[in-house]
Amino acid sequence: MREKSPFPVVGIGADGWAGLSEQARAAVLAADVVIGGARQLALLPDGTPTVEWPARLLNKLDGFLAKYSDRRICVLASGDPLLSGIGSTLLDRGYEVEILPSLSSVTLARARLGWSAERTEVVSVVGRDIERVGRALTPGRKVLVLGAKAPALRKLLRSRKFAKSKLTVLENLGAPDELVSDGWEHDPGPLAVFAIECVGKALPLIGLPDDAYEHDGQLTKRDLRISALARLAPSPGELLWDVGAGAGSIAIEWSRMHPLNRAIAIEGVSSRADRIERNAYKLGVPELRVVCGMIPDALVKLPTPDAIFIGGALTHPDLITGCVENASRVVAHAVTLQGEYILADAHRRYGGDLTRISVQHIEPLGRFDGWTPSRTVTQWCKTS
Repeated sequence: MREKSPFPVVGIGADGWAGLSEQARAAVLAADVVIGGARQLALLPDGTPTVEWPARLLNKLDGFLAKYSDRRICVLASGDPLLSGIGSTLLDRGYEVEILPSLSSVTLARARLGWSAERTEVVSVVGRDIERVGRALTPGRKVLVLGAKAPALRKLLRSRKFAKSKLTVLENLGAPDELVSDGWEHDPGPLAVFAIECVGKALPLIGLPDDAYEHDGQLTKRDLRISALARLAPSPGELLWDVGAGAGSIAIEWSRMHPLNRAIAIEGVSSRADRIERNAYKLGVPELRVVCGMIPDALVKLPTPDAIFIGGALTHPDLITGCVENASRVVAHAVTLQGEYILADAHRRYGGDLTRISVQHIEPLGRFDGWTPSRTVTQWCKTS
């Protein structure tokens, strides 16, 4: 549904009506009905015609707004409507809106802490898994977390060996009862932002050690993983299919490279699919989508990817053709003669780069050391 003309989305802070600009106040006063959450609506002057959002809003949004299509409406949001707010949802749904923001909780928190915008990472767990914070934990990093529960965040920091980090909680920012306190000791109310000054030892975003993954041997090893990711060349916001995902390492590290990156891991063995979910959860990308099913049926109706990695099921007829037709970048690995033949044929038909990768590691050899080779992998990369 699209509104015929833009309607205002007004951000209101904890300081309420007094903190709104003249333009924002005018938008509220001109409306036949103001729609928002109970907490925001309670900040308006008495007598303002208000309607509260229904529960389970996303499923009811279009139908709910349609009931007021013949009236002048104004939507109320917290602070900045485009920061994990209703403004983003409305724009994503195609509504034409005019955003009138107030200071966001993030802006106020940075002001209280003296943290610059360019050196602060913001992680929202509003309606999402707390494990998302794990990806952002890096020594020396400053992280603001929105929507977290104090016990869950403390548990995460301890489990990721960041228990020495300074944890600050900032409550009711901009209100008369604003409070800044020790997040390790104090359990705040619902209007809280957590600030982490990270102290600990982090995993790299990519090139994780092999033992960071739970696996049954079906794992793209670190050196090969880095080579594949370099050729898959992820850009922020892109979608990857990891076909025959094994332990999910390619999909996980693609997702870890940027918070906007998305990946779907397709795996035919249910125990491995479960393992991928556990790895994704542990390594800070809990929103990784795992599809358990056999090729090619499991690929039907998946969203079109930007890139595809084929680590398994390579010998399935027409898999290469389907992948080339679906994505602009395709990388495939083979360790068997049959798989190598398929990649050689793909190179003949579609071009691209065909490479054999041999990795050797130093290991004890009697009283001395010697090179121990890993299994040689043939890699095919096609970019269009």
